[in-house]
Amino acid sequence: MLEQGAESESSATRASARAKRPTMADVAARVGVSRALVSLVFRNEPGASEETRDRVFRAADELGYRPDNAARLLARNRSMVLGVMINIRNAFHADLVEAIYAEAERLGYEVLLSALGPTRDERKVVEALLGHRCEALILLGPNAETPYLAELGAHTPTVVVGRRVPASGVDTVHTAENKGMRQAVDHLVGLGHRAIVHIDGGNGPGSAERRRAYRAAMRDHGLQEEIRVLAGDHTEESGEKAGEALVHDDRLPTAVLAGNDRCAMGLMHALSRAGVSIPTDISVVGYDDSHIAHLSHINLTTVRQDAEQMAQLAVRSAVERLDDHRLPSRELILDARLVVRGTTAPPRA
Repeated sequence: MLEQGAESESSATRASARAKRPTMADVAARVGVSRALVSLVFRNEPGASEETRDRVFRAADELGYRPDNAARLLARNRSMVLGVMINIRNAFHADLVEAIYAEAERLGYEVLLSALGPTRDERKVVEALLGHRCEALILLGPNAETPYLAELGAHTPTVVVGRRVPASGVDTVHTAENKGMRQAVDHLVGLGHRAIVHIDGGNGPGSAERRRAYRAAMRDHGLQEEIRVLAGDHTEESGEKAGEALVHDDRLPTAVLAGNDRCAMGLMHALSRAGVSIPTDISVVGYDDSHIAHLSHINLTTVRQDAEQMAQLAVRSAVERLDDHRLPSRELILDARLVVRGTTAPPRA
């Protein structure tokens, strides 16, 4: 019984030791230096020799000590967290987020995501991010009105991706929409198309610019009589609805410019279901060049937005604005490029 009791006491002692988290003072005692010197080493500040630094890190590894970065940042009133608003149904947002994580990590920041949903509008998403002490916001394709974004930018460094926002204190990163749509129209006209329809993106980011660019490009080609814009948005459902409307027309167009890749996917589904061949009967062009456009069974001709570069510029803008709140608003415009794949061809003779 005594041996069993001693064993139980020993186990309890070991459990207590495991539960006791090693501290910076424990590291200092192991090395035989002051706690202040150990603190300098972990903050990567001058004051300790290379030999001492090596001994400190070795002792920390032996003890299992990890610096409490959260507590240190809290003491400095910093969280080092960037809040990102996303639409989880948007494939292009997934591409952006992947690149945002990489750039944020490179600059020493963490990323917190908050997604839109049926019961979570943009204001709720933003409030959730700010409630978790995000230092800056990166909003992917917001539909919020400019005054709200301006108010947001006045209190929190804010970067909007995919949309131009003429608001003080807000940085924007977007693609040259006019150039992208013009390339798409030029490509289709060059193939011999004249009856080219555009499915509008509604209030989606960049939609107004793409709509204007489509109309202007058609007029420049002398096709003002062929201009036709169908109501839609940036969802597969709007593409399906547009496709169903087109197949019931007396005369099918020979080409369609969708508001984005998601809309193009819905359109292609509706056309295929109705027995319309792509691109033999109708050529289809999307916008974004999201990863789904690359899939072999999709092979979508689309206007490419460089997700990696957009993400890098967004993160850098947020960090720079954190470092200097007095920076003027910046509009960063990236080049657009048409990527020709298998959904476009000359019209049927």
